[in-house]
Amino acid sequence: MYQEKVMKKVDVWRYKKYEAKVRIVDIYTGKKIILLNEEEAKEHDIYAGYRAGLKHRGHTHVVIVDVSSKLIKPGEVGIFRDLAKAKHLKEGDVVEIVHMDRPASIAYIKKKLDKGVLNKEEIKEIVSDVMRDRLSEIETAAWITAAYINGFSDEEIIALTEATVESGEVLELPGKKKILDKHSIGGVAGNRTTMIIVPIIAAAGLYIPKTSSRSITSAAGTADTMEVLCNVTFSIEELRKIVLKCNGAIAWGGGMNLAPVDDKLIRIRRPLSLDPQGLLLASILAKKKSVGAQYVIIDIPVGRGVKVPYVEKGQELAKHFIRVGKMLNMKIEALITDGSEPIGRGVGPALECIDVFEVLKGRGPSDLRHKSVLMAGKLLELSGKVKKGEGYAVASSILESGKALKKFRQIIELQGGDPKVEPEDIEVGEHSYTFKAKTGGSIFHIDNKAISKIARIAGAPRDKGAGIVLHKMRGDKVRKGDPIFTIYAESEAKLDFAIKALRRLETVEMRKILLNVVE
Repeated sequence: MYQEKVMKKVDVWRYKKYEAKVRIVDIYTGKKIILLNEEEAKEHDIYAGYRAGLKHRGHTHVVIVDVSSKLIKPGEVGIFRDLAKAKHLKEGDVVEIVHMDRPASIAYIKKKLDKGVLNKEEIKEIVSDVMRDRLSEIETAAWITAAYINGFSDEEIIALTEATVESGEVLELPGKKKILDKHSIGGVAGNRTTMIIVPIIAAAGLYIPKTSSRSITSAAGTADTMEVLCNVTFSIEELRKIVLKCNGAIAWGGGMNLAPVDDKLIRIRRPLSLDPQGLLLASILAKKKSVGAQYVIIDIPVGRGVKVPYVEKGQELAKHFIRVGKMLNMKIEALITDGSEPIGRGVGPALECIDVFEVLKGRGPSDLRHKSVLMAGKLLELSGKVKKGEGYAVASSILESGKALKKFRQIIELQGGDPKVEPEDIEVGEHSYTFKAKTGGSIFHIDNKAISKIARIAGAPRDKGAGIVLHKMRGDKVRKGDPIFTIYAESEAKLDFAIKALRRLETVEMRKILLNVVE
């Protein structure tokens, strides 16, 4: 394994060392930090911000040093609660503090800051040091910033993709099987196409081991929504068994050791919403490569309020995906879709589940149905399962025949859920508030970010039954007092918070019309 290889490398680092007794500090930092006595650390030429090795029971863990003149006595090492739990350290344990050399990858980060082009080995070294926590968050952030300002060449993207795949496990299915996948750039509320596409493709006899994310800023990620129905956390071996039995799965990618270095980079990119195009491509394609995907559809929503605001930018990104995918021996098709408003009616885990079931039953929101069938059809064509131009009709036929619903229920059962569940069985928040039109007119714009934010304030995605149901969509005519959307919450307090948020967030933009409107 990659992790074992890089940890063995620790043993060849040059170091000075001394022993210290563990003192547990009851603080959760979320970072791998230790606290040393300031004077004792100076004696060993260790200062605040330096890297050190924490050696215990034959394992060396890379940590960042903080110092204290009073809190920690000589002969002690302060271990914060989360680090102690992760490394199985107890009060009074004796550990070695190892003085480590500066990583070579810092020079490569500086090279990128100076607009240099990194070679394959330099990028592998950076990824290796990120995995071993040899780089501080500031140093890793500097590399991400360099990528944001100076960009990556295609060769750098390929090297980063391959190194990201190598940082974890890969899903291998026996035999020569066609493996399909899809990904959305995101930003569109209620965009739950995955849960419809996967059963369509699986019902067509193709393999689609879909690993999905949880929400970061939205009201629900696909994993959050699927979790309403069944378990989504599996090991790589458990995922393999599910896929081999029913051709498809919808699992949480974070529950497996797939491209783990990417999760570390995302955590650092998130606070400033930095999405350098090179890192974005490597992130997405590495996760597809990790599950063995050969045919991939990329959904690029374009419009007001989403990550890609202009069609031109979307087209440039689409071409880049296709070009790099080809270099990685992956057939990719990128679709520019309308991302200017939510897809479907429900926003929030349980409410989005209801939409998915309605579509699989031949009803449901027409926009969610059309987009799902379109993408499934393109995947069928891309894989060679059907002729070009026939994909939409074939995907639609699988949906209308009930085969996709049957396959979806099989996936739910194999993932530990109730295959007989119906939309009416899905519980939504018992507390609700309906937002009504203050004047007559037509709906001009429904803001994705504002809708998602209100749904989150109402409790989604942690509260599965929280969220929003849209009663009107863009272009609909409304009269004064007509319901626009309803907020659902599992507690009265959270509903009150969401109602208050309506006063400062512009969720719906109206345009007055002169005829046939009663105010």
